[in-house]
Amino acid sequence: MKIPSNHSRRGFTLIELLVAMAITTIIVTVLVSVTAMALETWNRSRAEIRAARQAKSMIDTMARDFESFVSRRGNTFEWLYAKSNPSSDGPRGTASPNAIDLIFFSAATDRYEGKIGTDDDLGGDVSTVGYKLTYKDPIAGAAGDEYKTFVLYRKLVNPKETFEKILGQATIKAPFDAAGGTAIDKEENFVCENVYQFTVTFHASTTTAAGLKSVTVPVGKGAKSVEEFRVTGNGIQTTFVPDGVTNEELKAGRLSAAEISITVLSDFGIQQMRRRSDLTGTKLNDFIAQHSYHYSKVVQLPGS
Repeated sequence: MKIPSNHSRRGFTLIELLVAMAITTIIVTVLVSVTAMALETWNRSRAEIRAARQAKSMIDTMARDFESFVSRRGNTFEWLYAKSNPSSDGPRGTASPNAIDLIFFSAATDRYEGKIGTDDDLGGDVSTVGYKLTYKDPIAGAAGDEYKTFVLYRKLVNPKETFEKILGQATIKAPFDAAGGTAIDKEENFVCENVYQFTVTFHASTTTAAGLKSVTVPVGKGAKSVEEFRVTGNGIQTTFVPDGVTNEELKAGRLSAAEISITVLSDFGIQQMRRRSDLTGTKLNDFIAQHSYHYSKVVQLPGS
């Protein structure tokens, strides 16, 4: 009878087990690293897509309003009002450094909630639209910071009320604010959220001693910006005159375009701004640059 050899039943040696464990550890580490990188890339792509959608919603809406901008010469009425008004509030003191209040007349296509030509249409085609950026809860307006974010609002005043209360006024902000019985920053006027900065640069053309000249007038804070920009029946009025033109030359000029510029924060960026107390100065600027996306669009204006 043949007795089986013990060598045929020999198991793994300790060295073999250690080598197998080392190889497994390396494979798992590589897989975890690749997965983490893929998740980070996916999250950044998702954040950028969401920011782009937010920006597109706001810019497309404002572009449509500007494309049907309405103004008339030869009167004392105000037709457009823009004033730098950065948010005074923000998560842990990180308020928006640049935002404007914007009001102007437009033949908005969504007047009377889009029911043009129906019994709900009370006539007229000149509406008043206004935009405002503020920091608050976009739904409930709660006092707590948990759901607050930078929110852009758009208020539309229909032609009937525009004609009765706003058209023909020397200043349009007060009657616009009072129109409709509601403030601009109500949930029904919500456009998009996470808009950290919102500005408009106006392009105008005027005639100088040297000939036709184009000038740009950004509204906002800064040495090269104006804090207030108005278009009246008597011309363009600002708190600062750009280089190369006189006040009278600018006043006699005509608007040719409006460049809309916004900075949209990612959801992660907003969450971190709520939690972190170290975001100040240069660190805040670097953080905003890393977690935000900037968009702009130039809209040609009808003859004004």
